[in-house]
Amino acid sequence: MCVLLLAWANASTAANQTISQTRVLYVELDGGISPIQADLFDQAIETARDDNYELILVRLDTPGGLVSSTRTMIKSMLGSPVPFLVWVGPAGAHAASAGVFIVAASDLAGMSPQSTIGAASPVSMSGGDINGTMARKVQNDILSLLRSLARRKGRNYEWYAKAVEEADSITATEAVMDHVVEILADSPLDFLQQAGARGISTNQGDLRFTAESIDLIPYEPGFRYSFLAWLLHPQIAYFLFLGGIAGLFFEVSHPGAVFPGVVGGLFLLLALYALSILPTNAAGILLILFSLILLVLEVFITSYGLLSIAALLSLFIGSTILFKEGTGFVLPLSSILTTVLLLAGFVSVVLYLVGKAQLRKPRQGDKVLIGTAATVRSWNGAQGKVFLRGEIWNAVSKEPIFVSTGDIVQIIRVDGLTLTVEPKP
Repeated sequence: MCVLLLAWANASTAANQTISQTRVLYVELDGGISPIQADLFDQAIETARDDNYELILVRLDTPGGLVSSTRTMIKSMLGSPVPFLVWVGPAGAHAASAGVFIVAASDLAGMSPQSTIGAASPVSMSGGDINGTMARKVQNDILSLLRSLARRKGRNYEWYAKAVEEADSITATEAVMDHVVEILADSPLDFLQQAGARGISTNQGDLRFTAESIDLIPYEPGFRYSFLAWLLHPQIAYFLFLGGIAGLFFEVSHPGAVFPGVVGGLFLLLALYALSILPTNAAGILLILFSLILLVLEVFITSYGLLSIAALLSLFIGSTILFKEGTGFVLPLSSILTTVLLLAGFVSVVLYLVGKAQLRKPRQGDKVLIGTAATVRSWNGAQGKVFLRGEIWNAVSKEPIFVSTGDIVQIIRVDGLTLTVEPKP
């Protein structure tokens, strides 16, 4: 009889746990969903499992992201030995698109009173719009996934279907009333207190805990995650791309500078890595490259500013369509306009200086340049460019000479803006 009573007591304890300390791993997830966020979930699960955490709490604020990364995260959540809780916050936060899936896959979900959830219409794996038969196939696939997740967690699967079919979005209060999420909470701690009071279903039974037992520990993902999350930010990738091309252009136009070429090459490699992961439009990248080609031509061709205007227009359009819509990755219009205006100012100054130099009349004082030394910037046979007194001059020689970048030549004649030079004795 005593053995039976002891077995009954153990079974009751297992079915309804109340533990002295509840260690919760607190993970913050902001911005668009990409492969780096999927890695974050895997690392957090591994840490929670190895360090014996009872729960994982994700603070969510996302405009959406890549479908492939979202599916990877959902698989990780469903296979996690540690229960996943999701709180959409703080005030003003939004769980859109991919965020809806993450909420649906959680073991318990809550929202800040001023947050919203919804708009989970399907987009392609690369972020583009989907039309026709493919749209129906993808939508049905997403509907099946969301319905199964919502039913598994006892949530309102009809609203989750509506979020896909009609891109419906609702407030936190409406989400609780419609059984889309379970808890309305002002903070992560408030959410955990309510979760502990109502209980969380786990493989070992119903987990309950008191407010005093909560030990909320922030997850530190480390340098690698921080760096990649920074690199995969749309604005960072955009400015690295422009900076890399500008550095290489400066190196080509000023041979021997070295530093701009090295830095530009590094920036360009980092940008290409980021853009290969982010959902970008090839047309946007090509338009940006085309704008830089036009600026280079402006230096060598007299177009009275038409090439510069075309370059600025091409840069604006390319920047606007660089990232595909519906993926959560957006380049702010303010960043685009700032870049275009700065470039316009720079081009205006350069064109003014070039025009001023071209209109400058030869002075008798130019004869004093005869006999002075200049540094070769580039040379091909009997012509090239030399650097003299802070300016780059066109130069020729009476016959082909063999000089390299950085060599010193001597001026023997001045014809307007063209110098005749010879190797310095």
